[in-house]
Amino acid sequence: MATIYIVEDDINIREIERYALKNSGYEVEEFEGSASFFKRLEKNIPSLILLDIMLPGEDGLDILTRIRADKATADVPVIMVTAKTSELDKVKGLDLGADDYITKPFGVMELISRVKALLRRTSRMNEDSQLIHEDILMDMDKHAVTVAGQLCELTFKEFELLKYLMLNQGIVLSRDKIMDQVWGFEYEGESRTVDMHIKTLRQKLGAAGSCIKTVRNVCIAYHNTPIMTCHLLRVQSIRTLPSFFSTSCQQKYRPKYRDSC
Repeated sequence: MATIYIVEDDINIREIERYALKNSGYEVEEFEGSASFFKRLEKNIPSLILLDIMLPGEDGLDILTRIRADKATADVPVIMVTAKTSELDKVKGLDLGADDYITKPFGVMELISRVKALLRRTSRMNEDSQLIHEDILMDMDKHAVTVAGQLCELTFKEFELLKYLMLNQGIVLSRDKIMDQVWGFEYEGESRTVDMHIKTLRQKLGAAGSCIKTVRNVCIAYHNTPIMTCHLLRVQSIRTLPSFFSTSCQQKYRPKYRDSC
């Protein structure tokens, strides 16, 4: 679900915008000025920003300039909302990086139509640069991950690991395969590195981390191996399944090996 930030000092306008957007299925957060807006922006990047120009203190054009100057928010779509109707004012906002412009007073239907149209355009543009599964959004260009709209701080290897899992949704991946693809063939570090990174990644993703499954009962046992040894081999032969990744892996693979174990 898209999250939209409203930056507007007029409470009546904010209420109209909030009501219209929420009724259209969007998550909405409101800000009266730049201080609270930028403080929130440090923690969460919205899908779109509705930005008033005539604000007390730092005006909308200055805020827009800061948004576009920051690499993390440079590509966030912005619709300028203002009572100024001159062509020069509109051109100035567009030149500074606004994606669209709507003047007060405006109709609710026009507002929603412009929001939907802009989100559609940006969605098509981002198709190749983003990976999305439920609440997890991975932006390759920004090298950033958000979970339910909240910025998730990952190390470089955690980011690469999550990307590899998301690109292989529904595929059972062995520890060795992950090691080769994410760390490289020449890596000679601790053999439990993958397991430790998977554990940390789950923790950082929170509830969304449950989509990464570790399948412990998938084994290729040697003939004549005692049952207890076979069980130990199972635990050591962990396959990591991104369950965006299918959740039926155990049912799919267990029958294949049941007799041999």
